[in-house]
Amino acid sequence: MSYDHIVIGAGHNGLTCAAYLAKSGARVLVLEARGQAGGASVTAALAPGFRSSACAHLLYQLHPKIVTDLALAQQGLAFAAKDLPTIVLGDDGAALRIQGDAASGEISARDAAAWPLFFKRLKKIAKHLQPMLLMAPPRLAGRDFAQTVDLLKLGLAIRSLGRADMREFLRIAAMNVYDLAADNFESPLLKARIAADAVLGTNLGPRSPGTVLSLLYRLTGAIDGVQGALALPKGGMGAVTAALAKAATAKGAEIRLNARVARIIVEDHKAVGVTLESGETIAAANIISNAGPAATMAGLVGAKHIDAGFQRDVSKIRAKGAAAKLNLALDRAPAFTGLTEADLAGRILIGGSVEAIEEAFDASKYGGWSKAPMMEIVIPSMTDASLAPAGAHVLSAIVQYAPYRVTGGWAANREAFLADALARLEALAPGIRASVVAHDLKTPADLEAEYGMPGGHWHHGELAIDQLLMLRPVAGAARYAMPVDGVFLCGAGCHPGGGVMGAAGYNAARAVLAKRRAA
Repeated sequence: MSYDHIVIGAGHNGLTCAAYLAKSGARVLVLEARGQAGGASVTAALAPGFRSSACAHLLYQLHPKIVTDLALAQQGLAFAAKDLPTIVLGDDGAALRIQGDAASGEISARDAAAWPLFFKRLKKIAKHLQPMLLMAPPRLAGRDFAQTVDLLKLGLAIRSLGRADMREFLRIAAMNVYDLAADNFESPLLKARIAADAVLGTNLGPRSPGTVLSLLYRLTGAIDGVQGALALPKGGMGAVTAALAKAATAKGAEIRLNARVARIIVEDHKAVGVTLESGETIAAANIISNAGPAATMAGLVGAKHIDAGFQRDVSKIRAKGAAAKLNLALDRAPAFTGLTEADLAGRILIGGSVEAIEEAFDASKYGGWSKAPMMEIVIPSMTDASLAPAGAHVLSAIVQYAPYRVTGGWAANREAFLADALARLEALAPGIRASVVAHDLKTPADLEAEYGMPGGHWHHGELAIDQLLMLRPVAGAARYAMPVDGVFLCGAGCHPGGGVMGAAGYNAARAVLAKRRAA
């Protein structure tokens, strides 16, 4: 049997790509190596009666065009909570509460007054970057007319900020978030909140250049028209990819699980199909991979089919994850010092200060981890009773920083890291350790092995200035088509990057369909 297009990987980008390709009337097959579609955006059993978002745990970037085009609400996507407040918890129990433009609690009067203006300006800049998300990055040289128009649109989007805001964007884009926070605020917990959103999921610290750009990237997202909002899908993050899978199959796409691709078949410099690990061969005119650039080109296509220079460039993509995921099944609600029960329904950030976050990053640079890591915590069962038995809860935490290459290896260090993470929680929520019914810890090595994230990095490549736009994944290959005819990328390793957004999948589908129209 043959298909027009085969999509490798049923992550959210792969499913988005498949849905748009099938919508065009093409015959589309999605091949997923695991027994569950969704990639890193899945809901999994943690213990009898307990379910948790296995990896990604908050929704804030799913593109509204994709939600509308694919009718995801009609496919079952609903929210247990939208526009979550953020509570920043200090080591002494002091708490800062932020709900959109309003900040209260452990904050100076000066900073409370300055925060709304600061946040509004960041959102304004980020909003003007939104057009680039659904745009294939134009080439700097050898552009055709359409690409020149896209480049002009990108320039106009920045120029439309107005002189003052454009000057501010150019001033801060390459800055580190430590300096941005210090320049504008004095309250430690507020500065920690700004820094945390800039470094979560990266291998960067608050003093790393370009972290302001990663903060702006995060703010390009919106939920139900509220820019910068955070949401919890009802049923966990798996509800997002379940809706995408339903949308894809409703358009006519086929999804096969437990179908790991062993290689992409290339004949006369053109992809003609794939071979599965089972030995089965499936023909297709185009192969679109949701895997990382190196895994796709060096691994599935094979070095003999690609130029040595391209192979070298792809092998040099910086992708070393520094965040672990910890899920806990609890027999009761945790009692964090300084927090109310209502606070438990929001997003809780543990970091203390920008300096403490930087110190945690420093430890990871040398193959270790901090005894006081930064954490992003949600307790989704506070607003979604379907995730845990009555009276019990699930806690989901991103633990930053956990180096991809830890000294001695993760097999030897897993239990020690878990003990330190639980000790960190115990210090802030006395009794939580005794309430743990079950746990699941995923280190960057686990994220790579289970979900195919290169280096365990959420974005399949660091979100750095030299790995964005026309340079993502590498120069000369930023428009989704790879240097083997019929091979495309649609994952987080290409523009615009990771996060549960779907933009890369949408853009890749457009690139495939454009090739089809031109043929």
